[in-house]
Amino acid sequence: MLRIMRGILVVVLLAGLSSVAVAAEKNYTVKAPDGVEIAVQEAGDPAGPAIVFIHGLLGSHLNWDMQVGSPELQKFRLISYDMRGHGLSGKPDDAEAYRDGRRWAGDLSAVLKETGVRKPVLVGWSLGGVVISNYLAAYGDGAIAGVVYVDGVIELNAALITAHPDVYAGMASDQLKVHLDAVKTFLALCFATQPDAATFERLLSNAAMASWIMTRTVPSMTVSAAEGLGKAHVPVLLLYGGKDDLVNVEPSIARARAINPAVREKIYAQSGHAPFLEEAPRFNRDLAEFRDSVSGK
Repeated sequence: MLRIMRGILVVVLLAGLSSVAVAAEKNYTVKAPDGVEIAVQEAGDPAGPAIVFIHGLLGSHLNWDMQVGSPELQKFRLISYDMRGHGLSGKPDDAEAYRDGRRWAGDLSAVLKETGVRKPVLVGWSLGGVVISNYLAAYGDGAIAGVVYVDGVIELNAALITAHPDVYAGMASDQLKVHLDAVKTFLALCFATQPDAATFERLLSNAAMASWIMTRTVPSMTVSAAEGLGKAHVPVLLLYGGKDDLVNVEPSIARARAINPAVREKIYAQSGHAPFLEEAPRFNRDLAEFRDSVSGK
């Protein structure tokens, strides 16, 4: 009888722990100014200083799994969202919904407003850097505490982006096989050190969910880098992988510094385009340190 009671107690305790874990994560949607539904996710300490993660092209909130699951970052309120045309968010059929950079900025503004977050640090990977720049141009930096560009696209400028014409042409193709093969190649180019097979397959499936209209239109998106990054008076950290094969690192940093001489930089010499996955423990420590350094601002 005692053994049965102990077994019941263990089951109850495990169920309680499970419910706590589930309760710590939130998933909901917010509506962008133009009506697009944006999927939002939260984890970490809801009362902690906030970090808002903005993924890159063909990504989603899944890109940030190594951050959301990091013990070092659990003291922060961790907010991510799927950009329009990606993941679980709405995928408009109108190309203009993707070409106008102000709409992407509006998505981020809606997330900040609906979450009621106070003075977050914005972390934008790759295309997420463009979104941050457009947000700063449209809304300024009064509502945020700092910015981290992670292998960020400073401008949609050929001099700053590594040429892979066959890959990008394939991603825009109407032929399914050509499109999917190009998407797989693009994803592999994100890493100097490839992730394990399960992670790569998950990210590949994630990429295949993205809107084709969005993928074709993004190269012509309007970007307000000078007006945006140039307006930032909050701390700005540029964090790049030294082996990035999608963004030209030194020219990108030079361009960012020309726009805003106050930016700081860190280069992970052994990482490619995704240092938050390739060197996750180091990235998480650096992000925690940056978030702590601006907590009172």
